[in-house]
Amino acid sequence: MGESAFSVSHKATKNYSVNFAARSRYFLNENNTFSYKQQQLDVYHFSTLKLNLNHDLSLGIYYRNRDLFNTGSGEVRFTQQFNYKKQKHLVRFGHRFRAEQRILDTKTIFRQRYRFAIDFPLNGEKLDVGEPYLFCSLEGLWSFSKKDSAEFDERTITQIGWQVSETLKLQTGLEYRLEAFNIIAKHSLYLLTSAVFKL
Repeated sequence: MGESAFSVSHKATKNYSVNFAARSRYFLNENNTFSYKQQQLDVYHFSTLKLNLNHDLSLGIYYRNRDLFNTGSGEVRFTQQFNYKKQKHLVRFGHRFRAEQRILDTKTIFRQRYRFAIDFPLNGEKLDVGEPYLFCSLEGLWSFSKKDSAEFDERTITQIGWQVSETLKLQTGLEYRLEAFNIIAKHSLYLLTSAVFKL
């Protein structure tokens, strides 16, 4: 599987910022052969209120289209998020708590998520333009709905990024997903690529 994302963020005021993103997900290896098949397109928006140096709150809305590619039903998602960040020496630590309401054609799924992440520059004591950095995260997910049994997932991400300019970051890496491991475990590996613009 592969995912490519493009996002633009803008700091509207000292304590308020907005983010808009588009993401494409596609199959790269079906039936043990290399191929390309589009699965979905996602667009989403987050509004973030900075509470202080280390804490912020976000609200998001997300739209997923699979109907175009005949790979499933579309989805509208509402997200509430609390984020805590702290820097110690070269390493920045992050704790992210999310609540999501996934509205599909036949059901609504309620999902809770917790992610622990770290990132740090690979050269020097701080991240400068033209230098790489490493991002790693571990996330647990709990999903439930009236129609289905509760489901537990786990996601692990490792990415290398480059601070190309003051306003542009590029990232690539891998994401491993272990889905529904309390029911019937499903394993998948994603190749991730993304571009992040800051206006």
